[in-house]
Amino acid sequence: MKLLVTGGAGFIGSHFVLHRLAARPGDRIVTLDKLTYAGNLANLAEARRSPRHRFVRGDIGHAATARRALRGVDAVVHFAAETHVDRSLLDADVFLRTNVQGTYTLVQAARAAGVRRFVHVSTDEVYGSVPRGRSRETDALAPTSPYAASKAASDHMVLSQGRTFGAPVIVTRCTNNFGPRQHPEKFLPLFITNALAGLPLPLYGKGVNARNWIHVLDHCEALGRVLERGRPGEIYNIAADREYRNIDVARRILRLIGRPASLLTYVTDRTGHDVRYAPDAAKIRRELGWRPRRPFAAELPGLIDWYRSHEAWWRPVRDAAFRRYYQQQYGKR
Repeated sequence: MKLLVTGGAGFIGSHFVLHRLAARPGDRIVTLDKLTYAGNLANLAEARRSPRHRFVRGDIGHAATARRALRGVDAVVHFAAETHVDRSLLDADVFLRTNVQGTYTLVQAARAAGVRRFVHVSTDEVYGSVPRGRSRETDALAPTSPYAASKAASDHMVLSQGRTFGAPVIVTRCTNNFGPRQHPEKFLPLFITNALAGLPLPLYGKGVNARNWIHVLDHCEALGRVLERGRPGEIYNIAADREYRNIDVARRILRLIGRPASLLTYVTDRTGHDVRYAPDAAKIRRELGWRPRRPFAAELPGLIDWYRSHEAWWRPVRDAAFRRYYQQQYGKR
């Protein structure tokens, strides 16, 4: 199978590329990535040594680029997106351009190229905050942040291609991922790298927001099942087995690194902060036989060890632009 993986230089996308090259020796992969601040070619160093992989720098929203990247492609796994909620609160323009218009351009080009499978990687945040119970694929969408709204719009855009034109599209909605090489603007790598550097951990509000954490390789394995056996036109939630409050995770990070609890700093909560996400993953378990295999609590010490031993990876990412963003986001809270 020849795959186009968009956003493949990012956190989840790069893990999927490497996972797929190892798991499916017959596959060939084209990675299309714009290389924004969140894309990092170092994430693909191993893949780029493979004759079965080709990297293309380009924008999914550029129709000619999308058409060229799609030549001879059997299936698309679409990760490319602006993903950070906090940044969407500061300026949503790029989220609309990439997540909505870019996805539309890409899925249109894929349909015209006769691609046999288009997997759109989305988020559980489209369901909004869930105080009780679990979000099912048939639930109405209630996004809170501009980021979540842009992903909900892209979900509808992709699904409309199937309902109206018969395109073989599938949408996945995954919960919070964790693993090596995640950009340090995100909760876990931010708190881990801050703790390693002896810096404060800026916790929103009272830290009671609850998240379901899934290892990125469990997510990649789920996407492989969807790619190969998922039903066109369907939506599949992907999630692990339990939730953790942010404050409990922060305290656990400090204990594991051996830093004092005084580094935990409470900052003014962000606007519209969803209290809880809880997707129901019964469908993918029942239909495709997928189960998560890497529990968060067991994997967290290893994740911390990775960031401790890969300072040469994350120090350059926390560059001047990152520090300006960090000051803008947390400096006056």
